[in-house]
Amino acid sequence: MDSQRELAEELRLYQSTLLQDGLKDLLDEKKFIDCTLKAGDKSLPCHRLILSACSPYFREYFLSEIDEAKKKEVVLDNVDPAILDLIIKYLYSASIDLNDGNVQDIFALASRFQIPSVFTVCVSYLQKRLAPGNCLAILRLGLLLDCPRLAISAREFVSDRFVQICKEEDFMQLSPQELISVISNDSLNVEKEEAVFEAVMKWVRTDKENRVKNLSEVFDCIRFRLMTEKYFKDHVEKDDIIKSNPDLQKKIKVLKDAFAGKLPEPSKNAAKTGAGEVNGDVGDEDLLPGYLNDIPRHGMFVKDLILLVNDTAAVAYDPTENECYLTALAEQIPRNHSSIVTQQNQIYVVGGLYVDEENKDQPLQSYFFQLDSIASEWVGLPPLPSARCLFGLGEVDDKIYVVAGKDLQTEASLDSVLCYDPVAAKWNEVKKLPIKVYGHNVISHKGMIYCLGGKTDDKYEDDKKEWAGMLKEIRYASGASCLATRLNLFKLSKL
Repeated sequence: MDSQRELAEELRLYQSTLLQDGLKDLLDEKKFIDCTLKAGDKSLPCHRLILSACSPYFREYFLSEIDEAKKKEVVLDNVDPAILDLIIKYLYSASIDLNDGNVQDIFALASRFQIPSVFTVCVSYLQKRLAPGNCLAILRLGLLLDCPRLAISAREFVSDRFVQICKEEDFMQLSPQELISVISNDSLNVEKEEAVFEAVMKWVRTDKENRVKNLSEVFDCIRFRLMTEKYFKDHVEKDDIIKSNPDLQKKIKVLKDAFAGKLPEPSKNAAKTGAGEVNGDVGDEDLLPGYLNDIPRHGMFVKDLILLVNDTAAVAYDPTENECYLTALAEQIPRNHSSIVTQQNQIYVVGGLYVDEENKDQPLQSYFFQLDSIASEWVGLPPLPSARCLFGLGEVDDKIYVVAGKDLQTEASLDSVLCYDPVAAKWNEVKKLPIKVYGHNVISHKGMIYCLGGKTDDKYEDDKKEWAGMLKEIRYASGASCLATRLNLFKLSKL
C-alpha cells in the first residue's frame, strides 16, 4: 500500500509540474490568450480558464451575462499593475517574490479578488515575519481583511510579549476594538493584572478626549479580582478618569463588594445575549460582568526554577514540586559554555568555537545565544569576537560582560573584558582587568561586577551541615550549567 501511495503521489507531482510548466509557456508565448486584465495604463494577457480556476471572483465574472467585450478586456480600478503582474505570474508558475515592501499590497489584492492560493502564501509569510515591531500592524491587517488565521497568530504573538509591546507607540494607536481583542485574551503573558490596567490607562491618556467614551467597554476586559485589594484601592479607585465617570463608579462599587466576598446575581440579559459575559463559558460566574472575571492569565503561572543547560536540552527543575520541564532543545549550544540570567530574567549562553570565514582579521569567535522561552528555542546573537574559554559572565545595566578567560587558539591567559549591548546588538571592548586570569568566578551585585579567583567552598546553612541526598534524577543534566530563573509552567512540557 505504501508503494502504491508513493507512486500515486509521484505521478500527481509529475503531472502538476508538467501542467504548471505548460501553462507558463502558453502565457510567455501568448498562445490561446482570450482576455486581458487592464490596470492603470498596463494590459496583462491571461486565460479565462486559469483565472476562473484560481479565483471565485473571476469565475463568477466570466460566467455572468456581462457583455463579451468586457470579458475580453477586464478593467480593474485602483489596482497597482506591478502587484497584479506578480499575482498573475504566480498563478502560472507557483513562484512569487514576496518581501516586506510588497506583501501587504499583494495580500490586499488577493483578498479583493478572492485568490486563496496567493492569500495563503501571504498569510504564511506574515506569520513567519512576526516581530515586536510589526505584530500590531499585522494584527490590524488580519482584522481588516477578515483573516482569522493571521489575526489570531498576531494576537497570540502580542499576548506572549504583552509587557514589552504595550510600551510601544503602535500600541497607543490601537482602536478600542483592537485593544479589546488583545487584553480579553486568557493567554496574555502578564504575571500581574496590574500591568494590564496600567497599559489601558496609558492608552486612554494618549487621546483622553476621544477614548474616555470607550473606557467602559475596555474596562470590562480588565480582571480586577486578580489584583491585590490594596492596589485596587490605591490606584484604581483613586484614578482621576475613573472617579469622574459615573458608569465606571457603578462598576467600582460592584468590585468593592466582590473584594468583600459579595458577588452580584447573574444577569438574565447576559444569559440570553452573551453580552458582558466572563469568558463566554457555561457556569454561574460566567454570567457575571466581564470585569469580575478571575480566571488567571497564562502568564501568571510563572515560577522560580533552576535551569540546566547543556548541548542537548535546557531543562527547568522545580525544587518545590520536585518536577522537571523541558524548556528548549539545545543542540546548537556548545558543550563548553557559560550562562547567565539577567535582572530582566533574560537568559544568555556564551562559548564554543565559531569560525567566521568572511572575517579575515578575527575568524575565530565564540557562539552567543539568548533563550526565547516563549518560542522554546535559542536565538543566535552576534558571536563573541574573541574565542575564549574559562571566562566569567556578569551583568550591569542590562549589558552582558565577558570577563577575561583563556584564548582558545593560543591558550594565553586574558585580561580583556568585552561588553554586549542588547539595544545596539553589538560587542565592545571595555576597561581591562589589572591581571590576566582564567577559571575564576564572576558575580554581579548591586550594579557592580566582582571577579573572584581561586577555589570556592561549598555553600550550606550553618544549622544544616549535611547534604539531603539525591532529590531527583534529571534527564539532559550531564555537563549542564545551572541557572536560577523564572519561567512559565504553562509553556513547558513536563519530563
